[in-house]
Amino acid sequence: MSSTDATGATLTRLDDATRSLVRLSAVLAGGGEDDVRAALQLSAKATSHEWIEELLLQTYLFAGFPRALNAMRDWRRLVGAPLAQPEVPLDLPQLRTLGEQTCARVYGAMYERLRVNIRGLHPVLDDWMIVEGYGKVLSRPGLDLPRRELCIVAACAASAQDRQLQSHMHGARNVGVAERVVTEALEALRDVIPEGLLSRAARLWDRIRNDVH
Repeated sequence: MSSTDATGATLTRLDDATRSLVRLSAVLAGGGEDDVRAALQLSAKATSHEWIEELLLQTYLFAGFPRALNAMRDWRRLVGAPLAQPEVPLDLPQLRTLGEQTCARVYGAMYERLRVNIRGLHPVLDDWMIVEGYGKVLSRPGLDLPRRELCIVAACAASAQDRQLQSHMHGARNVGVAERVVTEALEALRDVIPEGLLSRAARLWDRIRNDVH
């Protein structure tokens, strides 16, 4: 079951609605247009439309604007007008604070090292990651952070982004996704992504689970 406490949601069971969302995330990141349309139709019957809209919005962070725009266009054709939008902060300092908090939850003890590493790549990328990615997008209400992270794992597995996949496997665990749920989510992708990509993701997850700290 899933529960919510002062530290945020936890995810201890891969329910059918979440399984459908995870599969959709992988298709959005790696599938063709026909695959996306079919996955949207299936997900519309199986999971919350609010969750799907939030997944579609976050897809641009992990699969780019073209895929996100095309998928959202197909979703609009399927279900009509957008849902009423929740109130979200637009003030830049608020978004930066939210982003720092969310990113710290995801990365845990590795958070400070992450910030140093990304600033070393380019200071603007660090700012965009925090304000845009973790503040404006991943801190939005409508879809809890554990499910967002699980969907990011699926997207990274489908697009062979192993570095980010490793980070977000750790991140899913850090924000309260049970290890067996990550395992079951990967297994749910068996007929969604190529077997080679799935095997790579499964091996990476096995190393993370068996790592002795």
